[in-house]
Amino acid sequence: MSQDTKISSINPATGEEIGSYTIHDDKQTDKALVQAHKAFGDWRKLSLKERGAVLKNIAQELRKQKEKLALLATKEMGKPIQQSRDEVEKCAKTFEFYAKEGPKFLADEKVETDARKSYVSFQPLGVVLAVMPWNFPYWQVFRAMGPALMAGNTMILKHASNVSGCAIAIEKVVKDAGVPKGVFQTLVLPSSEIADIIARPEIAAVTFTGSTAAGRKIAEAAGRNLKKQVLELGGSDAYVVLEDVDIDKAVDICVTARLTNSGQSCVSGKRFVVVKSIRKEFEKRMAEKMKEIVYGDPMDAGSRIGPMARVDLRDQLHEQVQQSIEKGAKLLCGGFIPEGNGAYYPASVLTNVKKGMPAYDEELFGPVAAIIEAKDEKDAIRIANDSIYGLGACIISKDRAHAEKLAATELEAGNCFVNDNVHSDARLPFGGVKQSGYGRELGKFGIHEFVNTKTVYIK
Repeated sequence: MSQDTKISSINPATGEEIGSYTIHDDKQTDKALVQAHKAFGDWRKLSLKERGAVLKNIAQELRKQKEKLALLATKEMGKPIQQSRDEVEKCAKTFEFYAKEGPKFLADEKVETDARKSYVSFQPLGVVLAVMPWNFPYWQVFRAMGPALMAGNTMILKHASNVSGCAIAIEKVVKDAGVPKGVFQTLVLPSSEIADIIARPEIAAVTFTGSTAAGRKIAEAAGRNLKKQVLELGGSDAYVVLEDVDIDKAVDICVTARLTNSGQSCVSGKRFVVVKSIRKEFEKRMAEKMKEIVYGDPMDAGSRIGPMARVDLRDQLHEQVQQSIEKGAKLLCGGFIPEGNGAYYPASVLTNVKKGMPAYDEELFGPVAAIIEAKDEKDAIRIANDSIYGLGACIISKDRAHAEKLAATELEAGNCFVNDNVHSDARLPFGGVKQSGYGRELGKFGIHEFVNTKTVYIK
């Protein structure tokens, strides 16, 4: 058990403490795990239609509490207020999607064999531990919770400490929606407690979204205890800009990609790989666009970017920018720590980015774009794939058929888009390859991650 008894929540726009939350002690943690396991026995027995009805109730409750939830997320991690509202709505739509499509995804699949009857049945595993990050404090949780609960599992949430208020609010939404006791619970715990929780016999599986470094620790603990896991880790998404593009449209796509959630998204564009023939014009226009984006109070509906989630994360990003410049990168705009309170950082553009620089090799988790020149299309694909990460990637080109072929067969990433920003969609599987993790969330494949894919054979 941690020696600390409280976790504080700090408003990144002001530096002020906005909440203090009591850490669950060993007795409370034990009670929650036992209760989750007990609840699983009853929850799994409900019909798919009955579980779907509960998911619809949760969606309704999310919309009912949308404004309050959005305000809390903006205060806790600095997300611009309209983006917070949109995040809550996306959660509600995803629960409605699984309520509707879940029964089809989980229906028995008949297989013709020598048996009188044989089929595949999808049965729940038990209690799923969700270890979630701060950048999308609702979406990351609900996109894992929806398919897990629909499949008949129960869930324990260990959220990032700086969004403990959001974690507790999620539990309240579930309770207010009439979900049976124990089906979903939040535990306020430090990260040091996670390995011990994973080892508990009540935990059947783990879903984790966060950094690659933290993912390794989760994988180690889960592997040691032979627990199923899904890991959605870091990313340094490459946007390949080919020479036939409309440059203004390409820049609009890339600026939006880089500044979503103030640049704090695993699956946002970070490396912009541009063929040599248009690189100068592209970077000129991108720098002009980025300069127009002024950070501001996240409570102001007109603010496109707010503060980063924490001061230490802002300072880490700035250090990556400075180290890249020291190694030869050229700063086109931004790249400084503003005076005053708050974890703000301006929209920034680096060019002349090359291998060996943090802007090329590492994930820049904030509003900083790295422009990398490629000799031609073949070289651009090589550069895009020259990363330890493989979460998302994008091809921008007027030749959609050719771009589609490149996206489908050449890019090494789990989510490959053409002429649009990489994003998650409840209807499609989401996840990465290489050090961006393994397993999938969302869609049919996501709901099948936490089930026992059971063969039933009758002679």
